[in-house]
Amino acid sequence: MIKPNLNLKWRKLNGDAIQEDILEKVEQTIINEHQLGNKLKVCIGTDSQVRGGTVEFATVIVFLREKKGGFMFISNSAENRQMGLKERMINEVGKSISVAYHLCDLLDLYDVDLEVHADINTNPEFESNVALKEAMGYILSMGFVFKAKPNAFASSSCADKVC
Repeated sequence: MIKPNLNLKWRKLNGDAIQEDILEKVEQTIINEHQLGNKLKVCIGTDSQVRGGTVEFATVIVFLREKKGGFMFISNSAENRQMGLKERMINEVGKSISVAYHLCDLLDLYDVDLEVHADINTNPEFESNVALKEAMGYILSMGFVFKAKPNAFASSSCADKVC
């Protein structure tokens, strides 16, 4: 299968730009963390905010060190068009899946667990729940582990803070 080309700009939380291809940077990161004796898990999530006629997205790759905290890489993008809530939620999931798909073979090679987090509430009383079934089906059908709120911290906490 052909991997999607991720021509996204990535940065660290401190604002430092990541110059390398994200696949190379993730591999370097995994190797460095393993050399330090850290077991990793990667969680990918996206959040969005509507500002005027623009939808701003933040996608994160969160590296969790077992019992030792974590860190993340961030990519921001924007779309200058109106979209409904359900479309926006599925767009978020699509961005996360694209990154997860791009990284999954590498993560498998280094035996790093992967989760895709959706900023969608499992409680039907919340508006975002309208996209839960589609998002869950989309993520699971791609073979990824699915997490939704309240367990989807990569999207609902990490990406939310940098969107």
